[in-house]
Amino acid sequence: MSSVQLFQNLLNGISIGSVYAIFALGYTLVFSILGIINFAHGAIFTLGAYLTYTLAVGQFGINGLLAGVALPWQLPFALSLLIGAVLSGLVGLLVERLAFRPLRNRGGDPLLALVSSLGVALVLVLVNAIQYLVGAEIYTFPSGVYGDLPPAIVLRISGQPVVIRTVQAIIFLVCLLILAAVGYLVRFTRFGKALRAVAENPATASLLGISVDRFILGTFFLSGFLGGVAGALVGTSFGVAGPYFGVTYGLKGLAVIVLGGLGSIPGAVLGGVVIGLSEAFVPADYGAYKEAVAFAFLFVVLLLRPQGILGRKQLQKV
Repeated sequence: MSSVQLFQNLLNGISIGSVYAIFALGYTLVFSILGIINFAHGAIFTLGAYLTYTLAVGQFGINGLLAGVALPWQLPFALSLLIGAVLSGLVGLLVERLAFRPLRNRGGDPLLALVSSLGVALVLVLVNAIQYLVGAEIYTFPSGVYGDLPPAIVLRISGQPVVIRTVQAIIFLVCLLILAAVGYLVRFTRFGKALRAVAENPATASLLGISVDRFILGTFFLSGFLGGVAGALVGTSFGVAGPYFGVTYGLKGLAVIVLGGLGSIPGAVLGGVVIGLSEAFVPADYGAYKEAVAFAFLFVVLLLRPQGILGRKQLQKV
């Protein structure tokens, strides 16, 4: 492999890996608080892509209730991304109210909450509502969604061109900013310290005057916000491939958090980059096996380190 191809693969891997990382962070935040996986996260990922498309483009296709509708606005992409992510965060709050809180208040088994979140995502609300409104066709963002920026930047290494798509650069920069902001929020703010206290021991945090339910709600909002951002960024790069396209990324997000270590924020970031790079270095002739390579890599790592790369062994109290 030439140095140019190596550099190109590194760019591709880091770009998609950073999206995997912020998507997996949503899983990680909820898991660190409740110890369960929110299976509605993939549907919120899809919703974020559709909301951003609606705000930035506002032109629907030939299927669904909104077939042929053209909305009277086209907001700048940055504003559309922000509004879409906030709305996705609010949907995350709705998921918590419908799927998690009733069972938590009754002391239900965590497995029931997992199944409940899957039902909210696929059966009751999100995916079916999206398909009813816009159908199952693929929506693509126009080339000028980022304004007057050129579609690509061409660098030269050893006299050979290396093409960096503008969307790749924007995805990486946005993800970098979000990861830095989440890291600062969790590590250095009062909200983050209280959140870590709730994750460590909810009963003790409640005795210290921390409103556990309020911080759980805040966690679901932040999780939905991150899922919405990830969905919108993937949509601008690859298109919004129907209401179920978040399912694939949901499975990938699960692989990321397991690889990095369940409940570990740095592990989610590292796991996303590792899986992104492992996919980027699959030769084009074997592109159909890209998913298999990523999960095979995950399998090997977990054989050697079952708790994940940055995970901690769970102590069994007897």
